[in-house]
Amino acid sequence: MHPFRTVLLICLTLNTIGQGSVALAQNATPVPTAPQLVWHDTEFYLFFHFGPNTFTNVEWGHGTEPEDVFNPTNLDCDQWCRIAKQAGARGIVITAKHHDGFCLWPSKYSTHTVRESKWRNGKGDVLRELSDACRRNGLKFGVYLSPWDRNHPQYGTAAYNDVYVNTLTELLTSYGDLFEIWWDGANGEGPNGKKQVYDFHRFEEVAAKLQPNAVVFSDIGPGCRWVGNERGLILTETNWCTLDTAGFQRGLGAPSNDTLNQGNVNGAHWIPAECDVSIRPGWFYHSEEDNQVKTPETLWNIYLQSVGRGANLILNVPPDRRGRIHEQDSASLVQFGERWRKAFSNNLAKDKKVVSQRVCMFTPIKYRSALLDGNRATFENASFQNNSFVIDLGKKTEFNTVLLREAIAQGQYVQAFTVEVEGKDGWREVARSTTIGVRKILQFPEERARKIRIRFLSSKKIPALSEVEVYRI
Repeated sequence: MHPFRTVLLICLTLNTIGQGSVALAQNATPVPTAPQLVWHDTEFYLFFHFGPNTFTNVEWGHGTEPEDVFNPTNLDCDQWCRIAKQAGARGIVITAKHHDGFCLWPSKYSTHTVRESKWRNGKGDVLRELSDACRRNGLKFGVYLSPWDRNHPQYGTAAYNDVYVNTLTELLTSYGDLFEIWWDGANGEGPNGKKQVYDFHRFEEVAAKLQPNAVVFSDIGPGCRWVGNERGLILTETNWCTLDTAGFQRGLGAPSNDTLNQGNVNGAHWIPAECDVSIRPGWFYHSEEDNQVKTPETLWNIYLQSVGRGANLILNVPPDRRGRIHEQDSASLVQFGERWRKAFSNNLAKDKKVVSQRVCMFTPIKYRSALLDGNRATFENASFQNNSFVIDLGKKTEFNTVLLREAIAQGQYVQAFTVEVEGKDGWREVARSTTIGVRKILQFPEERARKIRIRFLSSKKIPALSEVEVYRI
């Protein structure tokens, strides 16, 4: 996440935690797949809702809008990507087809596409322009393909599942590697007045075959899960990357919002949370909302309560009728990016000593998935005083933020921990939280101390941290 980091491997055998002992789980622990590990590192990316709704000033189109209504006057996908990078985003997901059924590419399986519009004289392809711009700008590319289609005449019949599979296949084979495929459970009536029975199992098989490195988002994954709100927030300190999905469905049959927000402590599957929120009140562009763009301060607080609590953040930024990110949105995003970079520019724990524990130091590597390879056995039988470790900053230093990461390639275990500082009267707690998982950012009133202690209060199994970072923000 940040260019300056101390990368550690710290494994603790928890002999006495609280009032009892910790029994190691006998069952297999869910762990992330290789694509999920890469997805976790993506952390923050933008969502672009763009289509006929942009021009009709509605949120959900009816599917009856004339194709010519889609006519951006100055589409500039490179501008989208430049602003995304300035904001610190690492990828882009676009609404390739929303509920109105309009395709932003000339699909062979629909007559409601850019091909039928007057934009670019019917020769345009938004997905081509955006996927190419993402590659030029070093950003990952993903797509949202609404299962609901208010335009297609076969929606609500068994034949529509074939149409959707063909459309999905076309999309997943035409625009290079995707990092995320976005689904929701929206299911309303089609042109024939009927609702569709989606064959999501088949859709998943197609996605896995054609884009094996893409993570599939929905209420129940299988790659990542909805967070249960559209505020972009993990609402509590607790966020488990594991979820039980048996008996649940996308949409109305999904787990409760509280469960989606926190996950299941002993969930059967690794399905981490993705927080979605729009920079404006709506998800599509509306000129009357130009003065209601979220401020950099609001975006920062959302970041701390999403990425800072172990989720990924997808921030919707709707392009305007020109096909550009509006100046108000751009200014807020750029200022947020500047704040983000400044906040994490100086890791005070970089190259500092970890004392009172046996640790294994590693040079930073591209993905954390390899951190534990071949090393776990070295530490499994180690026993450490107070189930804690201490970072020695070398001298008294001012700080107010600690960032921790578990080595999630082996699973997620920490249930509760504290951050403490050493003073003249001994150790004093300055922060306390529950889960760590992919990352936990804790902020507290500024302290001045030389030593910081991380103490584990409860853990399902031997915890392993891959990184510790300390900042004055």
